[in-house]
Amino acid sequence: MQFGIFTVGDVTTDPTTGRTPTEHERIRATVAIAKKAEEVGLDVFATGEHHNPPFAAPANPPVLLASIAAQTRRIVLSTSTTLITTNDPVRIAQDYAYLQHLSEGRMDLMLGRGNTGPVYPWFGKDIREGIPLAIENYALLHRLWREDVVDWQGKYRTPLQGFTSTPRPLDGMPPFVWHGSIRSPEIAEQAAYYGDGFFSNHIFWPASHTKQMVSLYRRRFEHYGHGSADQAIVGLGGQVFMRRNSQDAVREFRPFFDNAPVYGHGPSLEEFTRQTPLTVGSPQEVIERTLGFRDYVGDYQRQLWLIDHAGLPLKTVLEQLDLLGEEVVPVLRKEFAALKPAHVPDAPTHAARLAAAAGGGHDTTVHADGDDVTGASPEPTTPSTSTAPITPEVTK
Repeated sequence: MQFGIFTVGDVTTDPTTGRTPTEHERIRATVAIAKKAEEVGLDVFATGEHHNPPFAAPANPPVLLASIAAQTRRIVLSTSTTLITTNDPVRIAQDYAYLQHLSEGRMDLMLGRGNTGPVYPWFGKDIREGIPLAIENYALLHRLWREDVVDWQGKYRTPLQGFTSTPRPLDGMPPFVWHGSIRSPEIAEQAAYYGDGFFSNHIFWPASHTKQMVSLYRRRFEHYGHGSADQAIVGLGGQVFMRRNSQDAVREFRPFFDNAPVYGHGPSLEEFTRQTPLTVGSPQEVIERTLGFRDYVGDYQRQLWLIDHAGLPLKTVLEQLDLLGEEVVPVLRKEFAALKPAHVPDAPTHAARLAAAAGGGHDTTVHADGDDVTGASPEPTTPSTSTAPITPEVTK
């Protein structure tokens, strides 16, 4: 199982000092956080994609991730959102394949629709077309990484004739894709159709909703012939703030929570921690809460936490990473490994997928009836837009 952190890159005033970091400070802090995550033994660092204040998260995540790749050796670099709706899939194919080469395969990406409505008209798109855009754009992206020459025509971009996306994926292995969604069953269906990963960033939702979304993805993963439902590739988001004494954690984090631009001035900290995965307390409380996620989503492959939001100063964030690396993650690795059945796959990595392909078996994203090399579900034979079928089941 992989453990890591994700950032949304918000530039937020520290409510305890009244100081707001500059964009430059926030960007440099993000690099320092990623390097610290590797230092303490975490597996993944992921960044969001934003195009507006108050975020310093990159408009083009591969730029940040390439810089981090040059300064690290082991950690997997990912996105917590790559906007599949408003980015050109040709540009995504080329940028992330380039990152794959620069990082020697230490990367993957999570596709999503974001949480900023105005981004659609900024890039000439209609937010009411969000789901169809996600479906059509990914169908093209999927082909660009797997076919050397692509002829394509769809609704949302210029047709392609004899087009080759460059560079080609490293070692002929396309980057692994997670489809991220909080609330859209169509995206869980899309992830299942292709045999890709499904990431439920359930930081604002109760366990009952997350259970429903993951269960849908698992059922449809099995329906499309990628393996049993419990072999589906699942990731979860979460939020933590820790001190060795839980009362100290609550006291210190409360002003940041109360004034956070995302959830401040709403439910109380106590209400929010009861209803969502936010855990504010001791390392042991974080361990127990995280192990409890398995009760409603089953065995899963990736756990990411948000730890640098709401104006928390860099020193405090680095202290959180020390606690994760020293006291939380080692215990979780041991506990989750002991609970996981042997037939449930580990998190996909470039090296593991290459080894599976070389050995004539399926990689960890597919277990039957798929493409032995890419782990992909067979393409439909419908028109070249190749949209994943959205069946009535997704509305249940």
